[in-house]
Amino acid sequence: MMNSPDLENINITSFHAMPSPSELHLRLPLSDYAANVVNTHRETLRAILDRKDKRLFVVVGPCSIHDPVAGLDYARRLKALQEEVKDVMVLVMRVYFEKPRTTTGWKGYINDPAMDDSFQVDRGMELARRFLLDVCELGMPAGTEALDPISPQYLGDLISWTAIGARTTESQTHREMSSGLSTPVGFKNGTDGDIGIAINAILSASHPHSFLGLNDQGRVSIVRTRGNQYGHVVLRGGDGRPNYDTVSIAMATQAMSKAKLPTNIVVDCSHANSFKKPELQPLVMADVINQVVHGNTAIVGLMIESNLVAGNQKIPEDLTQLIYGCSVTDACVDWETTEKMLREAAQHLRTRSGSGVVASN
Repeated sequence: MMNSPDLENINITSFHAMPSPSELHLRLPLSDYAANVVNTHRETLRAILDRKDKRLFVVVGPCSIHDPVAGLDYARRLKALQEEVKDVMVLVMRVYFEKPRTTTGWKGYINDPAMDDSFQVDRGMELARRFLLDVCELGMPAGTEALDPISPQYLGDLISWTAIGARTTESQTHREMSSGLSTPVGFKNGTDGDIGIAINAILSASHPHSFLGLNDQGRVSIVRTRGNQYGHVVLRGGDGRPNYDTVSIAMATQAMSKAKLPTNIVVDCSHANSFKKPELQPLVMADVINQVVHGNTAIVGLMIESNLVAGNQKIPEDLTQLIYGCSVTDACVDWETTEKMLREAAQHLRTRSGSGVVASN
């Protein structure tokens, strides 16, 4: 009898078992206070998208989390700043653990928490959940990018806002996943600037879907969703060109109206909108805030890439040489610039009529 050829897992070197989502939840449970922080802010964001709350929401924070100590330092500062601007803005901390790479590079805190290519994903998932718990216990909501479709089962109860990135907005897997997420979801336009794929993603995610996924016991299941009614567009520029100007936003608004979608637009001040130059983010934000003050009602939020220290750094072989509070992925504005951006924006927003809080948190 001839030996049959190997047909499965030819390029797999090993399988390493993960704890189930329920096991991780039991190990790191959500307190009543943290649960209320998440739920209250989800309701607030829905109210903003429904035009019941006239404030803007701003997703602001590091391009990626790699140092939980510096991350919590940032979260504490952001919480204090939230108290200053809460009459006109709702701040959501950007907490990104997964980084899509164009070719290769560090894939983020979940995939490689030790930053040494050891890929201890089980440890990374636990550390990510622990960090999110700490952020929520401070009273801050967290926003993240949903990249791996399995991760939300482990972390989704701690997230108030979700982004789908420019590289994955066109992905059927991510549209299906978004239809079942418990948060509002911002779909970014494509890397080439195409807003059509984001509009199609919103339409797709608003409908029920059935697909393969994991249940809380870690068992492969048929996941059936009811659809997510709080999808919105995130304009991040594309193909080397910004799209936050009044004409681009007017065209995006028309395209959404034509698709019979609520005209909810978030502007990402980073990426192509600032030509990947962080020092231009304040100019982008000032322009967008000016549009809001002068009557643009389609803009409901902004995104800012910000850290304690400006710029970015390469990951050194000796991790003790890392600069505290400096990004290891995209370059960011520093904390002082962030404070100035948000305070000036709040001051400007207070000049528009009817800018007060409708729903508070």
